[in-house]
Amino acid sequence: MKIAVYGASGMIGSRIAAEAAGRGHEVVGITRFGGSTPAGVQAVTGSANDAASVKEIASSVDVVVSAMGPSRTGGDPQDFVDAIDTLIASAGGTRLVVVGGAGSLLAGGQRLVDSPDFPEIYKPEALVVAGVLDTLRATPADVDWTLLSPAPVIAPGERTGVFKLGTDEPVGDQVSAEDYAVALVDELEQPAHRRGRFTVAN
Repeated sequence: MKIAVYGASGMIGSRIAAEAAGRGHEVVGITRFGGSTPAGVQAVTGSANDAASVKEIASSVDVVVSAMGPSRTGGDPQDFVDAIDTLIASAGGTRLVVVGGAGSLLAGGQRLVDSPDFPEIYKPEALVVAGVLDTLRATPADVDWTLLSPAPVIAPGERTGVFKLGTDEPVGDQVSAEDYAVALVDELEQPAHRRGRFTVAN
């Protein structure tokens, strides 16, 4: 399988790219500023905001993975929203798998991001990422998308290959970025959540 990973130099994107390459897939890692990508990954400088570039890349791969997120250094979060919109509009039927957030997961019918216990410092970013799920759910039926929400805490850790999957409710408190990548690449290889969201936790 040939896989394009946007955000391949980031904490999650680099692990997805490495996991896919380690399984023998051909991986193109797209980074905005020429960031480093894992060994075995073809590095390409590009932007998900560039429709022409997205069309070209999407037409040459089997699946596009968005491992991007809103800026954490003061950038306009609309840039991230626009990038997702561009991927949706320009993928041309190529499958789109999106790294989501935990804020849109439900507990007692309420989104985690809307609960009084949700940390205020993370709320702006979580609301933006939660909006991406709403956008994907509103796409026409021919848009082949999947979104994977991590557990509320995701951080570098151990690749155990042991985790639980769920759909809209948390199935645990934390997940390693390595096992998140395993779950996502599993979904690339054996699609089970087309036009839907699922979640993973250790």
